Amino acid sequence: MKEKINVLLATSRPLSWVNTAYPFAAGYLVMGGGIDMQLIVGLLFFLIPYNLLMYGINDVCDYDSDMRNPRKGGVEGAVTPREYHRLIVWSAVLSCLPFVLALLLLGSWRSVLVLAVVLFFVVAYSAKGLRFKEVPLLDSVTSSLHFVGPLLYAYSLVGATQTGWLAVVAFFCWGMASQAFGAVQDIVPDREAKIRSVATVFGARATVWLAIMLYSAAVCLVICLGWVAWPVAAAGSLYVINILPFVSIHDENSSDSRSGWRRFLCLNYVAGAVVTVTLLLEVWGV
Repeated sequence: MKEKINVLLATSRPLSWVNTAYPFAAGYLVMGGGIDMQLIVGLLFFLIPYNLLMYGINDVCDYDSDMRNPRKGGVEGAVTPREYHRLIVWSAVLSCLPFVLALLLLGSWRSVLVLAVVLFFVVAYSAKGLRFKEVPLLDSVTSSLHFVGPLLYAYSLVGATQTGWLAVVAFFCWGMASQAFGAVQDIVPDREAKIRSVATVFGARATVWLAIMLYSAAVCLVICLGWVAWPVAAAGSLYVINILPFVSIHDENSSDSRSGWRRFLCLNYVAGAVVTVTLLLEVWGV
């Protein structure tokens, strides 16, 4: 039993739990929501079950290609033996079910529709027969929606201001850029596995430039939110600086971008801290 629990925890990527739970909770509270059942149920759902579903389907469907990928097998992706695949799929579905049912009862038709769309894209990204992750650009869009989706769901529950929607677009650009840059390091193993991605189709150099443009767009949008958000824009500019050394990278040595990806993982905590302090100062006057 302990081994099975460890497998499920590794599959759910504990380091990424905050990446989906935080946008939901922050969006819900900033836009006027309170400490209520919608917040609690949604926070718990986007913390663990949502990640187990998202990464579980991905790990099961990508097992063969992940076996060829040297960076898989740690915090960036579990390579779980086939005998656990059924456990992962069933655990993902059954862990999500009670939360989804509760959210359906607590929400409105609008929130139900948004949640349905978000969950569809979570499944469609990796599931056989859909595989949005193998459609260049759609892979970046879908991956970004995995993290923007919880924020959109929060907005569907409590509404959003014009500033809030501008923040969504900036967050979406950041998500697309991050997925695109992350795909660069996997060009060689993905091509060996015949996986089409934004990086394998466009090439390493073009994909890095695409990521730079998207990160830059996100920074510009955040600047438009007003001076109070400028520290967040400054933190966002670090993502651009982080990948500038790879503007001349070639497909053959695309794995060299892994160092930038490791820095990216650390930058997320820095940017998250800046966003948190900014929200506390602006919204609650702490």
